[in-house]
Amino acid sequence: MRIEYLGDNAALIPTLAQWHYEQWRYLFPNTTIERYIARLHSYLDKKRIPTTFVALTGGILMGSSGLVSYDMDTRMDLSPWLSILYVSPIFRGRGVGSALVHRVIKEVEALGVETLYVFTPEREQFYRRLGWSTVERTEYRGYEVSIMARDITPPHLAA
Repeated sequence: MRIEYLGDNAALIPTLAQWHYEQWRYLFPNTTIERYIARLHSYLDKKRIPTTFVALTGGILMGSSGLVSYDMDTRMDLSPWLSILYVSPIFRGRGVGSALVHRVIKEVEALGVETLYVFTPEREQFYRRLGWSTVERTEYRGYEVSIMARDITPPHLAA
């Protein structure tokens, strides 16, 4: 498995947009597939926020993760966020999601970020196993979600 910038794999945007649309349209019912495509086109930067990563094996797309300034319009006081973590069902349970999370953490370490956030309606235990802690549980767009944080240790201070 390789994890690369989406910017180096922009041809994957239509597939990713479809996956993301199907996964999260319940939270954003008025958003179209075209908006997902446009958003991914705006996440092609490298070594800055926003950016997107893709996991690949043998040229096959396995999943994605992203780094954005804001992911919840109700919590603009928190930044930045791990976003669009998605693993294709055929690749789940193989460590792809964990690897994608770690790649975002590596990126924010290099950017000097001290705290990274994520919100999840159902994967709190997954993130907890990766060192995240729950900041709060709240309602977002009609669904119960957990907002979680991960303290980031700068590479020069890591043991």
